[in-house]
Amino acid sequence: MGKPTGFLEYQRLSEAYEPVAERVKKYKEFVLRLSDEQAAVQGARCMDCGIPFCNTGCPVNNIIPDWNDLVYRNQWRQAIEVLHSTNNFPEFTGRICPAPCEAACTLNINADPVGIKSIEHAIIDKAWEEGWVQPRPPKSKTGRKIAVVGSGPAGLAAAQQLARAGHDVTVFEKSDRIGGLLRYGIPDFKMEKSLIDRRIEQMQAEGVTFRTGIVVGSADLPAGIASDAKEVVSAEALKNEFDAVILAAGSEVPRDLPVPGRELDGVHFALEFLIPQNKAVAGGAPNPISAEGKNVVVIGGGDTGSDCVGTSNRHGAASVTQFELMPMPPEQENKALTWPYWPIKFRTSSSHEEGCERDFAVATKAFYGTNGKVEGLKAVRLEWKDGRMAEVPGSEFDVRADLVLFAMGFTNPVGSLLEAFGVDRDGRGNAKATTDGEGCYATTSPKVFAAGDVRRGQSLVVWAIREGRQCAREVDQFLMGQSVLPR
Repeated sequence: MGKPTGFLEYQRLSEAYEPVAERVKKYKEFVLRLSDEQAAVQGARCMDCGIPFCNTGCPVNNIIPDWNDLVYRNQWRQAIEVLHSTNNFPEFTGRICPAPCEAACTLNINADPVGIKSIEHAIIDKAWEEGWVQPRPPKSKTGRKIAVVGSGPAGLAAAQQLARAGHDVTVFEKSDRIGGLLRYGIPDFKMEKSLIDRRIEQMQAEGVTFRTGIVVGSADLPAGIASDAKEVVSAEALKNEFDAVILAAGSEVPRDLPVPGRELDGVHFALEFLIPQNKAVAGGAPNPISAEGKNVVVIGGGDTGSDCVGTSNRHGAASVTQFELMPMPPEQENKALTWPYWPIKFRTSSSHEEGCERDFAVATKAFYGTNGKVEGLKAVRLEWKDGRMAEVPGSEFDVRADLVLFAMGFTNPVGSLLEAFGVDRDGRGNAKATTDGEGCYATTSPKVFAAGDVRRGQSLVVWAIREGRQCAREVDQFLMGQSVLPR
């Protein structure tokens, strides 16, 4: 609980950022971690609130009051043990999670919530620096073999849990390096990839085998999906070789905008811009899509859109404009109405602070240009009418655009993968698998399980970790008849 009167004595202290002028010159992380002393003070703000709603606000059910108290008492070694008991990769969530736990914090009813995310960040970074994060290989092996398709957070969490239970786990990834969209979707200025590399080393020491450049099921991938695959492995081959298969390939099919002019050069899906940039930062070829000196329009107001904004600013864009289909949310949520749930309110990311004009309730009608290259777009304003969004008559306007990036989310996982394994889909096109009752995470195909975005649809990294962990327990139960892995 921290200090009994801490929430009355201390104010919330958020992590600081490097100045905009400095950070836009590079692709390095720019969030300044709290010092040990600062983290202890923030941990002291944790209340003795009786029912810690932060536990349930957090998808992995982090035992937040416990490690807040341990940090307050300078017991960092115990704090990382508690943190790792529920979260395999707190260095990922401590950087990129939107922190639904803080929205659920009891203190958030009428004051600033406890800085849970910043404390988590401090705990795991200190643990790595002190050498407390070590491989945990199993004491004995079961002889059972499991294939994990996809190396994003769901696949990595499932693989680590199952390896620690003594199973032989092989992770298959279609890209040239492990990490899924952690590696190639999230820019380095939000999360440097050395964080993934050291976890991979830990998992290899625990017995996990990684195979990259392999697409499972079919090489026929939809437009907008990058692949470095040099080999195709059939679903039947995996089912024959392994005792269980976990599909954790994410939800990768991007939402398109089929309006006139869509075919013009300079109109791209967001990941067509972000993935090559991450590869370039890692030492690969230069990004073939450049925002330098261009008027960039990002369509979509979520995290991926924010990543496009930050990357465009680092390219040296002449201007960056971001359109959102929905109306502008309120500056401050009605806490009496929304707490402890995640509120819809106006949020400004660090990328927006670096330079971006944002416009809400806007629909793009067409793109236009000359010589096959985009030069602008036609848009119209929207309003709520009869319970739906409708165009405002006479509100049409043009925007200059030399580069347009679609960041409107992802619709469903790659269909050819599910079809190859004979997995039924739910109403949204995701792998059909329940999380309730017996046979959790099991698909309609024998010994094939699904976890993460491939099952639940586009979601957060922390939800993927939760599903990977829970799916691992179900697979262990399926193979062994019992499981000691946590739910």
